[in-house]
Amino acid sequence: MENICVLGGGSWGTALAVVLAKKGYNIDLWLRNKKQCDEINSVRENLKYLQGILLANNIKATDDIEKAVYNKSIIVSAIPTHAVRETMNLIRNHTIEKPIIVNVAKGIEVGTLLRISEIVKEEIPHAEYTILSGPSHAEEVARDIPTTVVAASAKKAVAELIQDIFMTPKFRVYTNPDVIGVELGGALKNVIALGAGISDGLGYGDNTKAALMNRGFVEIARIGEAMGANRLTFAGLSGIGDLIVTCTSMHSRNRRAGILIGQGHSLEKATESIGMVVEGIKTAKATHELSQKYNVNMPITEEIYKVLYEGSNVKNAVVSLMLRDRTHEIEDVVNEDHFSW
Repeated sequence: MENICVLGGGSWGTALAVVLAKKGYNIDLWLRNKKQCDEINSVRENLKYLQGILLANNIKATDDIEKAVYNKSIIVSAIPTHAVRETMNLIRNHTIEKPIIVNVAKGIEVGTLLRISEIVKEEIPHAEYTILSGPSHAEEVARDIPTTVVAASAKKAVAELIQDIFMTPKFRVYTNPDVIGVELGGALKNVIALGAGISDGLGYGDNTKAALMNRGFVEIARIGEAMGANRLTFAGLSGIGDLIVTCTSMHSRNRRAGILIGQGHSLEKATESIGMVVEGIKTAKATHELSQKYNVNMPITEEIYKVLYEGSNVKNAVVSLMLRDRTHEIEDVVNEDHFSW
């Protein structure tokens, strides 16, 4: 079987290594921390990020990134968004002529406002690119709980190859040509999940969360369409599917961080308590800037941004959303005169 590289030994990278190893692939799992590599190789468990999951002997952890990517046609990137550019730069001269980079992170680069596919294109122009995204908590995937995701690529053959490599009886993979939509759905739902967590932390109920999720979905589809995505993609796994699981599950770091913020903890205290990267925090800033760049109205995202970065009171943010100027539910449909009132 083929050797595959997984960059990033957090919970998601480790879980995908487990999925691939069970299919017989030999996995080089790259982590920066040598001590953690040695621990994984000796106790066969990622005690820091995925405790309780036995790692098969065909998963080998290494802190040597050149060795990890050497002669690999498939490189899975489970690197947090803010570190993708640096990592791609590290490997660009050590890959084969046309590797397939399978990105599984979900975010927008702060500052440049680039999607991860655009970062990879800048740093490794000779690579093919696929994103694997959807409602998929690492803790459940690693335990063989049935999960469905989507592989998106500009090239059908590449998406179908990744589909074949990852597909198992418990891990079903669909394909989609809409890279922009799949990337944005996965990234922006983290912002709404922060809001859902804040709502929970304030002690609000199911009605409030349902409203946040539904209107948040509208905002995601709105900015996505403005950026060139197909609106239908947001009705799929990387859109509404990922939004549901991230807003409702305690596996979700973004929701848990939001709960702490809603309970009155500072942003710094909340992230420290989670102990892992909370992608939605940086993505909220990037999405705020994208909404201004594309002149798209995103009131929920705007209030979350104000809470995170401008010190806005969370209860005042809810009042601001509830007392906005009255409008139609489906503004786009009404404004385009599909209905005559």
